[in-house]
Amino acid sequence: MKRILLLFLAGLLVVIPLGGCAPREEASVHMAVEFVDHAACAHIARNQGWFEAEGLKVTSFENYITGMALATALGRGDINAAYICLIPAICAHANGKVPLKVVAGTHTYGYGLLVDPDKVKSIKDLENPDIRLGCAREGSPIDAVMHKMIDDYQLDEGKILSKVQRMPPPKVLLALKTGQLDAGFCCEQFPTMGEELGFEEFLTAQDVWPEMQGSVLIVTDDLIKNHPDIVRKLVKVTRRGTQYIHEHPEDAAAIVASELTVAGKEVLPLEIAKITAGLEITPEVILKSLTAKMECTTDIDPAMVQEEIDYLAKLGYIKSFKAEDILDLSFLEK
Repeated sequence: MKRILLLFLAGLLVVIPLGGCAPREEASVHMAVEFVDHAACAHIARNQGWFEAEGLKVTSFENYITGMALATALGRGDINAAYICLIPAICAHANGKVPLKVVAGTHTYGYGLLVDPDKVKSIKDLENPDIRLGCAREGSPIDAVMHKMIDDYQLDEGKILSKVQRMPPPKVLLALKTGQLDAGFCCEQFPTMGEELGFEEFLTAQDVWPEMQGSVLIVTDDLIKNHPDIVRKLVKVTRRGTQYIHEHPEDAAAIVASELTVAGKEVLPLEIAKITAGLEITPEVILKSLTAKMECTTDIDPAMVQEEIDYLAKLGYIKSFKAEDILDLSFLEK
């Protein structure tokens, strides 16, 4: 019996490697960003190799033409980490039941109204039936800013909304350039690009929504539950990229301009390259956008997140919920 027991234990040693179970393979990060400089910190981190330096296995880095398109991809389960505007993330959570958490911010503000100064002299002019107006689809951040404008300036909602042409921000700028629109709401970097083309930024998010949270870093609940170390590293890299913008703004702008130019020409040639043909993304534009049009910070005010949730509910886009359901700011504290 003793001999049989010894043979049995020896067999176990053959089956079970010394040191216990084999190490679990590091999870992959399937990352996505919007085709705007809102994700500047991510573009900088990728360019500088900081994801790899932290041991993060980023197997995809996809650009999406809008936050709403990115939110759709989140709903399909294609992505487990993304730099996305807060409002589409809220909609994905509320309407698409996407199990996600906001773990860091990237900036406040970053949205504006461009107009042809020869056609639009005042906000009230937007009610004129001959003024053609462009904006992204309902539930987007710039749609929310447009509604805020209607509220604050007591405009006729019916006159405004009945003529809005729905299109992504790059196409809004292109339509302005080709004379197909007289005014349009865009997210940065496009308002700054529009100013370079002679259009006027008539209104910004700062004017209608003080302290508005712009974009955020989100991760799936699964990534937090099973790989909190990965989330911690992502937040660390996000902070490093944001700090780089403040400490080296010219270099940061050059990196982001280069990354966005490559994305526009190569990453999504069918969706973006044709739309943005002739619209140059220069370091000067990105520098102004990052330093004058937005406040780049990883900090997040939960009260502002709740305010944005409640406003979307007021517009009828979602059912309201508590901000803590979508927030996990514990990684910012480490």
